[in-house]
Amino acid sequence: MTLLLVFIDAWSSVKLAFLVAFALAAVTIVITFLAWNVLASTGLLDTARGLLTDIAGAQGSSLLDGMTFESVMAFTGVVALLELIIVTALGAVFAALFNLAVRVTGGAKVGFGND
Repeated sequence: MTLLLVFIDAWSSVKLAFLVAFALAAVTIVITFLAWNVLASTGLLDTARGLLTDIAGAQGSSLLDGMTFESVMAFTGVVALLELIIVTALGAVFAALFNLAVRVTGGAKVGFGND
């Protein structure tokens, strides 16, 4: 069966985009948390601090002073929130652009099969 897709409801697109963005934001936060724990437990953060101290002296180690677990997770939270807002808005923009393009192209053929 072949159907013609000629309209995407903006509100449905926003809801779906919000759910996808929420999942992406949660994955971003979890991956950052896990990456920080791996870097801290393997000692790579201390190695990087030592390397910067060797290269640039006392100023080199001060580059990583502000990079604490709390500040990294706060930054990740801000990025996740912005991601949530932007992806949700892009869902509405996509629906509007598709609905405008349908007026020119006539729609998109979608095929369905029966197994």
